[in-house]
Amino acid sequence: MRTFKSIMSWVMPVVIGLVIAALIKTFLFTPVKVDGSSMYPNLQSSEHVALLKQAKIKRDSVVVFNAYGVDKQNESITKDTKYVKRVIGLPGDKISYHSNGDLYVNGKFQSQSYISKSQQQAGTLQLAQSLQPAKNVKLGTGKSFTVPKGKYFMLGDNRRDSNDSRYYGFVPRAKIIGVVKVAIWNSKRDIINSFATN
Repeated sequence: MRTFKSIMSWVMPVVIGLVIAALIKTFLFTPVKVDGSSMYPNLQSSEHVALLKQAKIKRDSVVVFNAYGVDKQNESITKDTKYVKRVIGLPGDKISYHSNGDLYVNGKFQSQSYISKSQQQAGTLQLAQSLQPAKNVKLGTGKSFTVPKGKYFMLGDNRRDSNDSRYYGFVPRAKIIGVVKVAIWNSKRDIINSFATN
């Protein structure tokens, strides 16, 4: 009996610790490894970031979402495929992306200072020939669209090399897993953690 109690005295704390870690990973926080260059230079491929599952999704938040059922043009998508993108439009937002690269959301200019002028203009507006553009996303001066209820409009920071809402359309809220955060010593922390256009 003493042996059992002795074993349980160190087994139980380990089990409780594992359960707590599993709960934290499931509901609050999990590490994520960036795969690909669609968020370059603000996030690097193979960079490790934190994913906060309960954080509020705001305009310009960088998020991770499950791409299965969203990106129907990529034949290599599996049920576990995840994309990292920046939220440009929230549900109900009216988006107007002009031919000079200027972005307006609900009539208000958005700086997009997290990317270069070249990415704002040519990178965003010259679409990839290998992908079909989304029918409900209209870019260019004189065009606009409204993000549907319960969905989000997302773009990668590396617009020239990003498969995003320009091609697969809006991302349902249910597909978003959480908001990306980087460590305080990361030089891009303000652009990722709390970017504000104004």
